[in-house]
Amino acid sequence: MNEGIEQLIEALSFSPDNIPLRLHLAELMVKGFMLDDAAAQYQEVLNRNYGNDKARKGLASVFYKQKKYSAAILVYEALVADNRLAGEELIPYVKCLVKENSHNEAIEIYKKVLQQNPNFKDEELDGVLRMPSANATGRRRRNEDDDDDDFEEDIEDMFGGQEFEEPNFLMEKPDLKFEDVGGMKKVKNEISLKIIQPLKNPDLYKAFGKKAGGGILLYGPPGCGKTYLAKATAGEIDAKFISIGLHDILDMWMGNTEKNLHEVFAQARNNAPCVLFFDEVDAIGASRSDLKGSSMRHVINQFLAEMDGVEYSNEGVLVLAATNAPWSVDSAFRRPGRFDRVIFVSPPDAEGRTEILKQHLKDKPADNIDLAAVAKITEEYSGADLKALIDIATEYKLEDSLASGSIEKITTKDLLKAAKQHKNTTAEWFSTARNYALYANETGLYNDILDYLKIKK
Repeated sequence: MNEGIEQLIEALSFSPDNIPLRLHLAELMVKGFMLDDAAAQYQEVLNRNYGNDKARKGLASVFYKQKKYSAAILVYEALVADNRLAGEELIPYVKCLVKENSHNEAIEIYKKVLQQNPNFKDEELDGVLRMPSANATGRRRRNEDDDDDDFEEDIEDMFGGQEFEEPNFLMEKPDLKFEDVGGMKKVKNEISLKIIQPLKNPDLYKAFGKKAGGGILLYGPPGCGKTYLAKATAGEIDAKFISIGLHDILDMWMGNTEKNLHEVFAQARNNAPCVLFFDEVDAIGASRSDLKGSSMRHVINQFLAEMDGVEYSNEGVLVLAATNAPWSVDSAFRRPGRFDRVIFVSPPDAEGRTEILKQHLKDKPADNIDLAAVAKITEEYSGADLKALIDIATEYKLEDSLASGSIEKITTKDLLKAAKQHKNTTAEWFSTARNYALYANETGLYNDILDYLKIKK
């Protein structure tokens, strides 16, 4: 036994009520890993001086070191109730709660610490209580030579310690119809058979054992109208529409993202018929093999449970989702009853491009545009590309109008000139998609891409 400790014990035999001396002895015992003896000394202080803060904090710390988490929590709770713990003093309490799987209480206490010191970081607690994300898009492809530890270390906290408000999911009733969406005849037909007709002809579908509901996954290059199409689907059936992005549901605290997912499905169920649209679903439903060990796996499992309607009926809830990277979506999402219809949304064909150009030009001063000529030279342009082309041509004419002092109309020549300035943005996507369609297409999921690119299977 340490000579100093022996001397203090001897001194206390002559002065047993000397509280500072007994506290000093307990501290030395803690440093010497004499935890049982230290706990006895702290308890003796409390017996002689009830409510002594230093003794209570010391006793709780000893219990934590002894892995007596329940006992430590009782002491910490009393200290918190008496407002005797603040700031980083709360951290051991949070860690005890985590060890006892009281994550909700741990999160609430940890929030108080961060409110007092927003720059405080604790890697252990952050790894357990905060929701990680793979990167800015919510996912990360793992290379074959990455090990799981490296992968977890690469997961970044996209929220930077911010606080977030309770989710508020905006619900609307769109006026859009399919006729407002240029082209996409095949896609519209598939959506009609899966979603629209079951609602318009419920008895017929019931006779075949089909319910109104289910999911469709739309995939393709960015800017090809997937979101617009989902909104038009809701308009076709006079249904309410809820659009959800990653940032609408992802929360920095563990467990809250799952709650947000449940809440958005509950809102859709309470307002059926309702089209629930998930944009960039690959960020939410990334392949679980890429997220091994990550808490995002819990989010994916919650998403799947909600789609399955395990506890609540999804009758009348029509789930659409869009992704630019279908190869990153967990295969479990494509099982029957989930996103069992996967539809390729390609850049618009010539007829579709003509319709889109006409729609974007209808409220602008234009001079007998040869839409067919413009459509001919804009192959593989997305709907967003065509809009950008018209915006550029509009800028030309605005400049001319300012110079002349009168309105100058947009001409075919302006659009052809704009097409030389703005090239299509889909080429990079098709370069990636082509590789998946050729070398990772065992189920034929990407055959539509090969057909579009005129590549023989």
